[in-house]
This record gives sequence, C-alpha cells and structure tokens, in this order.
Amino acid sequence: MDRVTAIELLSPARDADTGIAAVNCGADAVYIAARRFGARKGAGNELHEIERLIQYAHLFRARVYLALNTLLYDSELEEALSIINDAWNAGIDGIIIQDMGLLECNLPPVPLIASTQTDNRNAEKISFLEKVGFQRVILARELSLTEIKNIRSQTSLELEFFIHGALCVSYSGQCYLSQAVKGRSANRGECAQLCRVPYSLFDENGNKLVADRHVLSLKDLNLTSYLEQLIDAGITSFKIEGRLKDIAYVKNVTTWYRKILDRIIEGRNDLKRSSSGSVFVPFNPDPARSFNRGFTAYFIRGRKPGLSAMLSPKSTGYYLGKVKSAGDGYFVLDTSESVSNGDGLCYFDEQHILRGFRVNKAEGNRIFIWKASPPPPGTEIYRNNDILFEQQVMTAKETRKIPVSFALRETKKGYSLSAVDDEGNSVLAVVESDHLPASKPAVAEKTIREQLGKTGNTIFEADTVTVDFSQPWFIQTSVINELRRQCLGFLLRERIKNYRREERFPVKNEIPYPESSLDFKANVLNKKAEAFYRRHGVHHIQPGFELKQQADAPLMTMKFCPKFEQGKCPRFQDKSAGKGDWFLTEGENRFRLVFHCDECVVTLHKE
Repeated sequence: MDRVTAIELLSPARDADTGIAAVNCGADAVYIAARRFGARKGAGNELHEIERLIQYAHLFRARVYLALNTLLYDSELEEALSIINDAWNAGIDGIIIQDMGLLECNLPPVPLIASTQTDNRNAEKISFLEKVGFQRVILARELSLTEIKNIRSQTSLELEFFIHGALCVSYSGQCYLSQAVKGRSANRGECAQLCRVPYSLFDENGNKLVADRHVLSLKDLNLTSYLEQLIDAGITSFKIEGRLKDIAYVKNVTTWYRKILDRIIEGRNDLKRSSSGSVFVPFNPDPARSFNRGFTAYFIRGRKPGLSAMLSPKSTGYYLGKVKSAGDGYFVLDTSESVSNGDGLCYFDEQHILRGFRVNKAEGNRIFIWKASPPPPGTEIYRNNDILFEQQVMTAKETRKIPVSFALRETKKGYSLSAVDDEGNSVLAVVESDHLPASKPAVAEKTIREQLGKTGNTIFEADTVTVDFSQPWFIQTSVINELRRQCLGFLLRERIKNYRREERFPVKNEIPYPESSLDFKANVLNKKAEAFYRRHGVHHIQPGFELKQQADAPLMTMKFCPKFEQGKCPRFQDKSAGKGDWFLTEGENRFRLVFHCDECVVTLHKE
C-alpha cells in the first residue's frame, strides 16, 4: 500500500479561547505559550488555560504545542523545566525550543520541535538536530522550494514552514538590533520592532536614496498559491504566524487555509488530514480583510523585488477604488464594493504618508467623514477595517463535529444502541422498554432516525443510522433520547481515554556539530547550552549577545537586499552599480549595510 502523508494546518493561539476557535475552524494543531519564555512576551498563559485548550483539541485529535522558544539564563532553567513538566502532565504534544541547554536537562518524553530561531536553513544543521533527538524543525522563512526539496532529501524529520503572517527581515528571526539599541532582546521575546521604524537610506557616495521610509519593513507572507508545491517539496506542517493577533484574524486566516488544503487533500490519494472531524464555518474567509501590510511570497520562487512595505508598517488592508470627486466633508468613491458606517479606510497622501479615518456615514458610494479633509480626486483608497466582515467573523458560530454511525437493535427486555466514531471507537447503551408494535411503521422509523440525529451541542454528528428490528416497533421519544445521550456520553469518554501522544526523549550522544567554533549568533546564554555544544565537539564558543555585545557585530543578517529592492544590485540588475556599503540613519542612530554579494546576504552593523 502506498504511503499516505498526514498534512497539518498549524494555527497560533494567543490564549485558550483563540486556540479553541482555531480548532473549530479546522486547525490540525495550535501553538501557545506558557506564562514565561515564549517569544511573544504579550501572549503568555497560565497552565489551567493551556490544559483547557489541550482537552478540547484532543477530542478532534488536534495537537497543542508549547512555544517555549526564548533563550534562557542559568537562573531560569529550573523554572523553564518546571513549566515543561507541568505542560507535559497537562497533555502537551510537543515543545518548540531554541535553547540547546534544555537538552542537557532531565526533560519528560515530550517531542522536540526546533524553533526557526535555531536557524534551520541547511541540511547539515537539520541532520544534526535529527540525530540529537528532535522530531521536527521549523525551517527558515527565507528558503526557496528548491532548497526545501534538498533538505527533504537528506532528512526524515518533520518539516514545518510558515505560510502566512508577519516576516522578520533578519534571517530566521535572529536579530540583535533591538538588544543593541534598546536593551530589549528579540531572542527573549522583547523585540522593539526596530525594523518597522522609518530610516533614511544613503548609498556609498552619501547620496540620499530614501528619506524617512520604512526601508526594513516587509510585507506579510502569503503562500496561498504555493501550498501544493510545498507539499510536494516535503512540508507536512503549514504554519500561520500570529500569537499576538486577535481571534477574528485567527478564525479568518485558519478557515482560508483549511479550505484550500482540503481541496488539495481531496484531490489526492497520498494525503490526509492529521486531525479529525468535519468543519462548518458560516462565513467566506478572505485574508486580505484581516490585518496585512500587503502580501509577498518572499523567496519561495527565488529573489524577486517588491518585498518591502516601505511606505508604512501598518495594515493597509485591500484596495477599494479611487476617489471620483470630493466635497465638504465627503467624497465619492469609484468602487463596486459596499462601504459601511464605521469602516476604517486609509490612503497615501502626496508625501506618501499613510492617512486613515473612520467612515462616519456611507450613502452608497458617497462617504462622509468627520474632522478630516476628504482625499482629493484620483486618490487610491484602501479598507483596513471591514466592520461588517469583522462582525460576521466574530459572531459566526463555527462548529466541528465527529461523524458517528448509530445502530439500533432490539433486546429481550428493550433496546440497544451502538455508536462507532471515525476512529473505530465503539460503545453500547442499553435500556429496558416494552416492545410495542408500530401502527405506522414508516412514521415510527422516521421518528427514530430524526431523534438519533439530534446530537445538539455535542462534538458528534450522526453520519449513518441503522435500524435492525425483527419487526417495526414504536419507541417512545424519551427512550430514544436516553439511548442517544448515554451512547454519546460513553463515546466521548472513550475518545478521551484512547488519545495517544507521541513520546520522544533527547538522544545523548557525541555526534559532531557541523561547526567546531561558534560566534555569538549561536545564542549561548547558559552553562548547559555550552556543555551541549562542547559534548558535540565545539571547541570555541562566544557568549551570547545578551551576555557580551561584540564590537561591530552583524546585528542583522538579511536575505532581503535594499540594493536589489532599489534596482541597484550589481550582480543581477545593474552591472554599473556601486558595490560599496550603504547606510541607514534614524535619529542619532547610524547603521552600515554590508553587501556580501557572493552569498546574496546583507549584514547590518551599528556605526
């Protein structure tokens, strides 16, 4: 029999309610942080909330991963280990980590997932992670399809890849700019988002190319068109970024990708969903109607221009149309879309500054605004807050149901009802009741089927109903309902009992690390991390940047190239373009951009 690959849609969970909504919208897995040590400091959760999410997700065989992906100081290892143990006991399915010091601790048998911040961009590194006990790696966002295929050919690890959401301009999110300038470590969940502030850009001759623009701010990732190609390249977990995003965003984007992946899976015999249950969501998803800075496929098909959201790091939403005319406190919009009172609209003015306002009143295409000058004719208008869509998403009662096959039979003293779910879990309920011949057999059987189909607020739905009687019997509705209630209660307990987690321990060996010397970018902040690398043959280890800032250190290493974005790449665009360093300024800060053209990467240094 040909191998069938399970495909996982992985959604973010700021909290338990968001995670549950994601599961109901079709997520096969969710990732969530505990009270500390998650890479999004504003998205921590107490254990009882994580446990609530786990209990619900497991009913549908959806997994829950703990994001414990910050770097740790020596004094924090004990607390981190305690959080991991508590999460394991609560039912967590895996932990996302970047600090290798944890592998020197006495971990429970929890599957390990290597965070993208462990810089997973080549097969040699990933092969090492496999040999020391990781079950999965989250690949660098910068990889192309070709590079992913090459990695897949050299490892059996599960490969996870981001398909939607915000992008870090620094390779694999390894950024030291926030720490250097603000004393806030991005590696410890405290990023100051300095890639989103405006800079002036100068070339090697001191010519100002860009003034006060968001040179390092990238558009948001959207790989809608590449999902099947990513499957064929070897990706099995498709990840949505956004542990700081609200519940409406998560519901909308999860539903969008669920529909697309389902279409792909339904068309192929070699794929299956990695969780169970049918999903019903009463709205049409559209990621353009949720927070976005415009979309890019990043480097999935190689290097392309147009990656930056240079004019603004804020959400621009989607294009509505152009201003046709303007009057006192209003303008007329040339659009086929309807505009609602309270909508958030925006546009770029003549200075290319993003201006936004709320719609005070909309009368067809005539838009009234309050305390703001209407944009002039010809202005392109975007909608970054679709009030009706947001309301529709937030009020939608998405549901997820497990199909059940019922079989009703007579017994000597009454009736039995068996129920079998999609996994083969089987239960039986029995009641005593008189056998009363049905005066209207067709009506009696119709009533039985209708009552067994009323699964209400349970997680189950009737898929098939078999009635196996020696003759038509009349059964009181109360008897049928009691049989159904008992059966579904038994089946729920059976599903909970039969859920099985994977278990995996880190492997203690001395497999050589691909490098014998590590600089600060290895992010070693504790003695156990140092011991881990030394056990694997590393002789020289620089302390992490948070412990000791290196002079003229590359604060960012970027595949994104400002020269290429400006059409001045001497390698691929303009052979006459200069090859020297460029510069960024922001207030009193000045940074040097060094172009390593042979490697097609750029490093940023503080002057």
